[in-house]
Amino acid sequence: MKQFLTLDDLPNLDQAVNEAIALKKDPFQWEALGKNKTLGMLFFNPSLRTRLSTQKAAQNLGIKTMVMNFSNEAWAIEFEDGTQMSGLRSEHIREAAAVISQYCDLLAIRAFASLSDQKKDEEEQVLNSFAKYATIPVINMESATAHPLQALADAITIKEYSPKKRPKIVLTWAPHPKALPHAVANSFIRMTQQLDAEFVITHPQGYELNPNICKETPIEYNQEKALEGADFIYAKNWCSYTDYGKILRTDSDWMLTPEKMKGTANGKFMHCLPIRRNVVAADGVLDTPNSLVIQQANNRTFSAQLVLKKILENG
Repeated sequence: MKQFLTLDDLPNLDQAVNEAIALKKDPFQWEALGKNKTLGMLFFNPSLRTRLSTQKAAQNLGIKTMVMNFSNEAWAIEFEDGTQMSGLRSEHIREAAAVISQYCDLLAIRAFASLSDQKKDEEEQVLNSFAKYATIPVINMESATAHPLQALADAITIKEYSPKKRPKIVLTWAPHPKALPHAVANSFIRMTQQLDAEFVITHPQGYELNPNICKETPIEYNQEKALEGADFIYAKNWCSYTDYGKILRTDSDWMLTPEKMKGTANGKFMHCLPIRRNVVAADGVLDTPNSLVIQQANNRTFSAQLVLKKILENG
């Protein structure tokens, strides 16, 4: 594997999940693989799990890390070619990517969607510009439209906790006071479409996601009907896709509650975190043995470790 920009860069998802679970049992067995290697981690947006889990994954493989927050530690980067840089941006991506490539052996990027320019967000300007101009492998730590490290961790979690060979998995929209990107939902959909599972997406009308990603996955506008018999319930907010970046509703009707969970097949609750308690899901959902949010967060280390290992093995 040469890079990890989307889940499509994984040659085989099922094999990757099994290898990650094996790494989890013995995290330090490949500690010599990353000797004398450096991972540069660039954050254009905040992070807790992604930053710490990716650093931990690198350390498990013997890789050193360098971290930079672009919000307050670096020059503002210009991504457009042919511009006269007389404004606030003083560093061009061409030089920035080339310089970083001399300091590091691998490069990981975290840059969220703007939610103001759908075309530019879908072009993945930040991630793809680094991938274009860097001469080292690039890893996506969440971009405008994708969060493949999270989706891989989710696949590991589902594999570990699935009660049956073909579980029912529901991705449900949940309320949130802010407009949120589509990245987590997009990658979860792409991942789950590769599993042997009954998969349903449920959300209020007007919150349809990119049809090129959802494809033939069934959409159910009645949340409680969608939850019937579910083995895994993944809650996530996202803003409108057609009315891009907008919040269409903020009421609590779609919050996950213990009463709604009673209609599932003793379903396991999943969320990528951070989660707004009693907005996205009630305390009575999160504070039960059926909540897997902490286990998901733990698996972020091993999804990142698997990706780093595959890239290092490629030389």
